[in-house]
Amino acid sequence: MQQVDQLKERPAPLNMGEVNFSQAEDVRLETTRARFSNILKRHGDLTERLSRDSDKSVFERLQREFEAAHASQTQEVCLDGEQWNDGLLATIRERVHMEAERKVMQLQGDSAAMPNLTFYEKITYRVGNKMICCLDGARLGIQYETSYAGEPCELFHCVLETKSFLEKMTVLEHTIPFFLPIREAENEYLSLNAMKFIDHVGDLLQAYVDRREQVRLIKELYGNQMGELYCSLTYHMVEFVLADFDCKVTVSLGYTDLVSTLPSEISVLAWPVQQPKRLRTGVAPMSRREALGHQLVPARLSHAEDALRTLSLPQAFAEIVLSMPEALKQVFRDQNA
Repeated sequence: MQQVDQLKERPAPLNMGEVNFSQAEDVRLETTRARFSNILKRHGDLTERLSRDSDKSVFERLQREFEAAHASQTQEVCLDGEQWNDGLLATIRERVHMEAERKVMQLQGDSAAMPNLTFYEKITYRVGNKMICCLDGARLGIQYETSYAGEPCELFHCVLETKSFLEKMTVLEHTIPFFLPIREAENEYLSLNAMKFIDHVGDLLQAYVDRREQVRLIKELYGNQMGELYCSLTYHMVEFVLADFDCKVTVSLGYTDLVSTLPSEISVLAWPVQQPKRLRTGVAPMSRREALGHQLVPARLSHAEDALRTLSLPQAFAEIVLSMPEALKQVFRDQNA
């Protein structure tokens, strides 16, 4: 009886169910994350397929028009810096209207009025990653040529309708991905400054392709070191997990400006998986509440955030992985003491 009484008075040890009270929650969380990841993948595949199928005929038709305009040119002018300005854009619009008027007279058979029209050479203009040309029907065409690391990527088109100099130009059709804010850019820039609109759309497209290719490259090079990977359609939000370490490292990137290729919001957290020293040694058992109070908190990895702030994603990833083991030892030294 005395032994029984002593056992009753002895504090109840923390059993396995109490020590691992969060394991069931972790399992449920991982199951939810897996399901959500699958939904995102299916959504991305469906979005890509719908976007590709709906835009395919428009892209092919516009591509033929741009190729025909380029083939019929009498001159190609490459512009740098200040050569691309509002005055030149006004000249291009004048050419568009004169060519449209000439086409109308040809269709009407008005040969008498033809000599009164000023003859304009068919010129295409190249400004950075843009080719600008006149299209039939009083339309101004811009073809955007994107690239990554010096290698060409997709072509995108934007066709502006220019009815007269008294009316603002409008976006007639385009092959720009639906999730990029083309209409917002039209409302903000086109009526006030058409040149700024043309340049802004080019910046949007190039930045989007650059962010997308950065993510594609780290998946290709370091996929075996990564866990979950989540991206928005515009790649302005990117989250992934580094799974090749003793702890879980989560990386969250946000690009508040869609023309940026470097993130403005960065969070890199290391989530320790080791139990507190008191639990590991089995000394002075703790209650469930005490165990909760002694759980390790995630550590912020400032060296990784600095790398992501200044380097492209593949470059930063390589630097982070190399320095990660030593960085983890340092940040958890106090917590594991």
